[in-house]
Amino acid sequence: MQLVIREASEGPFLSQVLRFGRDNERLSSQQLAAIKGKAVLMSLKFADKYYNKYKMHLLEQAAHDVIGVVSLGLQELSQRDVARALALLQAPEGPIKPFQKGWSMLISVSPKQTGNSLYGDVDARLLDKISSPPDVEEWQGWQEYEKALTEHNKTRLMGLLDSHFFAYDNDHPTMEDKLAEALLYRILCGAGLKVKQDLKRRLSRDVVLQDAWFDKDHIAVQLEYLLGELPADMAAALRQELSPGFVPNLLHTLSFVRQYQQLQQENASPEKLDNMEMRAGLKHPLLGWPLYHDF
Repeated sequence: MQLVIREASEGPFLSQVLRFGRDNERLSSQQLAAIKGKAVLMSLKFADKYYNKYKMHLLEQAAHDVIGVVSLGLQELSQRDVARALALLQAPEGPIKPFQKGWSMLISVSPKQTGNSLYGDVDARLLDKISSPPDVEEWQGWQEYEKALTEHNKTRLMGLLDSHFFAYDNDHPTMEDKLAEALLYRILCGAGLKVKQDLKRRLSRDVVLQDAWFDKDHIAVQLEYLLGELPADMAAALRQELSPGFVPNLLHTLSFVRQYQQLQQENASPEKLDNMEMRAGLKHPLLGWPLYHDF
């Protein structure tokens, strides 16, 4: 396994830290040799577990994987402080602890495996993006981890919204769409209710529209009530996902609800209601309006 100490602050974070230690005379030749020795053993074990340590190209791939995972964990444990990272590498366990940290980070953001992954709980495509030859010009492992973390958090948040606010499986493409339907349902049908596929039917029978609902401040207050039911970190993440037009667009949908209900009260046919819904949605997206048919 070759650990290259580059001449610039590029490449894997592990290489950057070793360069810092060498340039600032904080890393002796004996310490560097010990770090390399542990890294070689880790690569052999990794290849033996996931590849074939007797095939040179697979042993090299294992070394690249180890460098990437160690770099990831080292950057997290040190908070990108190269001096702290060097101290971690100089500890008796050397790169082992950073590797363990990096591996656990990959597990935490890997999608649920639909099939058998070569690496167990770690997604193979993600590890491939984290993996790094020691002399690579620019290591993108941290950025790839952050992308995976963002997607993981979105998936987790979508699941939380489903379980907390919906009584049926829905296929809203974004969190904003999902939250909007939950909020519209609460405004029209009552606080604390889970969304069912009955809003259109309820509009025709027992929903009495209140003038107070048709106000941006009222919608904003109801939104805060809704978000207040979620864990604080999840509510904060949701707020970041909402566009500036969320409340105005929901107010527009409420205006459509008034027209839709009036047409229902005139005993309009399902086809006429569908046509009205389609035309209105083409002119201005109906944020929060249910997508199902309910006759």
